Formats: sequence, C-alpha cells, structure tokens
Amino acid sequence: MSKEYNVAIAGATGAVGIEMIKTLEQRNFPVKNLRLLASARSVGKKLTYKGSEIAVEELTENSFKDIDIALFSAGGDISKKFRNAVVESGAVMIDNSSAFRMDDDVPLVVPEVNPEDVQKHNGVIANPNCSTIIMLVAVAPLHRAKGLKRLIAATYQATSGAGAQGMDELDIQTRQILANENIEPKAFAHRIAFNLIPHIDSFYDNGYTKEELKMLFESRKMLHLPELMVSCTCVRVPVMRAHSEALNLEFDQDITPDEAREILVNSPGVTVIDDPDNNVYPMPVDATNQDNILVGRIRQDISRNDKRGLDIFVAGDQVLKGAALNAVQIAELL
Repeated sequence: MSKEYNVAIAGATGAVGIEMIKTLEQRNFPVKNLRLLASARSVGKKLTYKGSEIAVEELTENSFKDIDIALFSAGGDISKKFRNAVVESGAVMIDNSSAFRMDDDVPLVVPEVNPEDVQKHNGVIANPNCSTIIMLVAVAPLHRAKGLKRLIAATYQATSGAGAQGMDELDIQTRQILANENIEPKAFAHRIAFNLIPHIDSFYDNGYTKEELKMLFESRKMLHLPELMVSCTCVRVPVMRAHSEALNLEFDQDITPDEAREILVNSPGVTVIDDPDNNVYPMPVDATNQDNILVGRIRQDISRNDKRGLDIFVAGDQVLKGAALNAVQIAELL
C-alpha cells in the first residue's frame, strides 16, 4: 500500500484554496487526512472533499501537528507568520505567496521546469508568480534545446489574479456599465470593465512594477540563468480567468517555428494550439479549467537578420496551473 499524507490547506476558503481541494481530489493525491484552515471568520464553514464535508478550522500556531504537507495560499504576511510553526512541526510548507520566492534557501519550483530544485528545501518550497509559471512552462523546453538569451513579454492578466474580489468587480462593473450606473473601482486602481490597466502591483523607481520584476528575477532563479535579460509589461484585462502572454524570445542558436512546434508538442504541461489559417490559437476562454499551458502563434521574429528569434503566444489558467495545480504538483514531487 502506498504511503498516505496528512495535508493542511491554509487559506482554504479563498479562490486558490478551493481549487487546491479540487486538485487534490482530481489528481487522487494520497491524502490520509485533510485539514482546512482559514481566519477566525471562516471557522465552521464546510467545504466538500471526495463527497465528505470538512469543517474549516482557525489557522493557529498549533494547526500543523501531525501534518506532512502544508499548502499555503493565505497571503505573504500569513506565510511569514506561520513559517516556523510549520517547519518546527516537521511539515513542508508549499507557499503560494511571494514571501520567500527569492530567498536563497527556498527553492522556487515549477515541476516541468526545474523539478530537481525541490531537493534543496529546508522546510519551505515556493510557488512562483502565476505569470512566470505560465511563461516558463512554454519557454523552458525551448531554452533547454536552444539556450535562451533574452525575453520580452507583454502579459494580459485576468481579474482572477486579484482573487475573488477582482472577478466580482469585473462582473459588477460590467452590469453597472450596461445599466448606465456609476462605477467606483475598489479591487483595481481604475475601472476594469471594457478597459485594461497597464499596472499590476506597485511601481519601482525604474518605472517597472513589482509584478514585472518578479518575472525577471524568478525566471533567472528557476532557469539558473543569472544573466538572462527580461523586459516585461504586465497588463490587467477584463477577462474573468486565465492569463495570456505575448513572448518575444532570443536564443543562442537558430530555431525555426517548425523546430519549436516539435519541441513543444513533446513537452509536459504544454498543448500546442497553432493553426492560424483556421483561426486556431491560444485564448483565455479555452485555457480556463485546463491543466496545460496553451501555446500558439509560433513564428519567426522578422525584426532580426538571423533565425535566433521567435514570437509565441501563450494562455494558462491562473488559478489552476498558475497557483493550485503547481502547488499540488510540487507536493507530488516530494
């Protein structure tokens, strides 16, 4: 009989927490006992796992007794607060926040990209930023074949990236606009319905946002390329769920679109959707609720005199592969 594990989910009532519960069930993760943790106001709320209702408990320092794996999606401050409690109890924290991603002693892992880094953990493994995950699942196999040198990205990020309140705001504002009602933005700096906002997270002095620099530093860490050049513009778009990205890639060696397709067709976690003549390409509506990252619009970069440049378009479910699924896959690696 295979080993079973006691699993805790911190932030169980949030959008990602609920997806984590579903993902554990769908992937038949060997759960012995599942402990659902959240803030005091959610205590007693019941969530369903494999047909049984489990009551939510309050997240405290004592929540991790006998726990093997603790999946965290409750925000960076909560992760920092409970890190010691988790590690000292003997559990491994798989953290979905940005709290520990760039710490030298914390592996930052996407199982399709750098599974070997899992071994280096000291009780904490970090889940990367959702946009970085979606990008690197597609880019890493091309890098392994041809050597990535430079990457320019524009992201089209769904409201799900701001959690349930972000999705609610798009829904509410869309109705308000169609009913000619006044709009007051709450989850975003500006109106999101019928608009897009080139601003995700706070701005730095160099004009880039925190989200944009996450994609730079996290990519360097996971690909083990400290000199990798990355420039990124992150944009919030009025899409409910699933992020999309336009990527311009420069490699050390020549690469043709056909070579890229062949590499990607044989890469785990990737589905190639690339038939422009028949209007077939990645779209967030098709990526929603899909485990794989959709890749298409694969073409040679015509702004170059050589064959070392490629343009691709990707779409991936931000809540699934961008968060919950990746965390559960890390648990599977463990």
